[in-house]
Amino acid sequence: MDAQDKGSDAGHGPAEPGVPGPRAPLPGPASPADEADETDRTEGTDGTDEPAVPAGAQDQPGGVEQPPGVQEPCDAPRTGIAALSPPYRIGAALALAAVAVAVCVHLGMAFLHVAPPNTVSRKHSETIADWIYPEFEQNWKLFAPNPLQQNVSVQVRAEIRWPDGSSRTTGWYDLSAQDGRDIDGNPAPSHTQQNELRRAWDFYVSTHDDDNRPVGLRGALSESYLRRIMALRLDRADAAGPHGEVARVQVRSRTTQVPPPEWSGEKASDEAEYRELPWWPLPKGETRGGVG
Repeated sequence: MDAQDKGSDAGHGPAEPGVPGPRAPLPGPASPADEADETDRTEGTDGTDEPAVPAGAQDQPGGVEQPPGVQEPCDAPRTGIAALSPPYRIGAALALAAVAVAVCVHLGMAFLHVAPPNTVSRKHSETIADWIYPEFEQNWKLFAPNPLQQNVSVQVRAEIRWPDGSSRTTGWYDLSAQDGRDIDGNPAPSHTQQNELRRAWDFYVSTHDDDNRPVGLRGALSESYLRRIMALRLDRADAAGPHGEVARVQVRSRTTQVPPPEWSGEKASDEAEYRELPWWPLPKGETRGGVG
């Protein structure tokens, strides 16, 4: 009995050293159902353990469930034209289109006004002038103007009155030639020498017709301006002498054509053209070069 007990205990007791224990049973072949479950787990998780997304969390921004009592932000209110109703949108679009058309027309008119003469500007010259003048007048041109092909010199003569009542008429003083001599060889000529006489004559011509009648409100001003310049120039030249005084002045222009180059084949007249203005009596204060 004891031997049997020991024998049974020996079968279940600890293994002695050096004696191998009983082998574990080898795993058998997996069943098809087990392989299918393993495949599903592998494809669903890609081999990693990820927490399951709670139901309804995908509907929340960023996949995070909003706490209770917090409202989702609503869309920002529309601004600008988008905030208008469809009829007002149409009206705004039509207004913008009208402004764009007006700007394009104005730019086209201004371009034709400053551009050199061409077929379009000649054909619609009246329309362009009505659009441009007087509010949008331009005093410049798109390209450089043609160079001057005339030489214009301004000349003056005076009637000198003496204390005994006698008088005499001087010869013509070529003031333009005098300015030219002063400018030649001068490295820094004054603006007066270069521009005063020319601009005074251009001012007079632009405000008077061919019969020397003023055509605008500035006609009298241009005449007075030119007359005072003549009085000052005659006083510098001492035309009246020590005892006489200038009673009247007369101005004229001498115009000659600039000879064309020989290779051009053009022909120009070499005769001078004169334009004489009427005699102008000088006020008392201008007879000695002063201002009346």
